[in-house]
Amino acid sequence: MSEKFVVTKKMPISNEKSVTFTIRIDRELQEEYDKLALASDRSRNELINLALKYAISNLKFVENTDNE
Repeated sequence: MSEKFVVTKKMPISNEKSVTFTIRIDRELQEEYDKLALASDRSRNELINLALKYAISNLKFVENTDNE
């Protein structure tokens, strides 16, 4: 996939509803989100939310052809 995941500087916060959701990720991925958060003035949480929304919007399911 060649499309870039574009992140802009943080804008004023809207009144969105949220829930707590716990996941485990590789330390290297956490470190990358730390760097992105610092560069964008956004929290890791905000960046992960953006990434998850992007993933859902660009997700394509394909049939498994390996008979698994």
